[in-house]
Amino acid sequence: MYLSLCRTDNNTASLVLRIVLGCVFFPHGAQKALGWFGGHGMDATIGFLTATFGIPVLLAYLVIAAEFLGAMALLIGFLTRFAAFGLFAVMTGALWLVHWQNGFFMNWSGNQPGEGIEYHLLVMGMTLALMIRGGGRASIDQLLSR
Repeated sequence: MYLSLCRTDNNTASLVLRIVLGCVFFPHGAQKALGWFGGHGMDATIGFLTATFGIPVLLAYLVIAAEFLGAMALLIGFLTRFAAFGLFAVMTGALWLVHWQNGFFMNWSGNQPGEGIEYHLLVMGMTLALMIRGGGRASIDQLLSR
């Protein structure tokens, strides 16, 4: 099973997808885990997720791990499929629990109560591609799958 998680090819598109996703999610994960980039840190994030959305504490920790550790895993291409799945699950949860009722579009003009689902759909598509293809070129997965 471990080998199937690491199996990948020399695809440059997978490299681009995982680097971009890793760069986007690292600050979000660091906000939640460490309080960096104007975030509130682990305890406040756990409290917010459990109190506001009724998410169980264990699941709240998994959300933070998926965003923070998953972003780092994507950047180096280690267990890319697993990391992508974690982010897919987080985006599915965010879409379902928070953003669905705000419609499709992001709130560029500030005319709606929150953000729509278009960003989440894009991330879900990117993570699905990484779950299918793996980490691609210049990944630890590629080294391990040889």
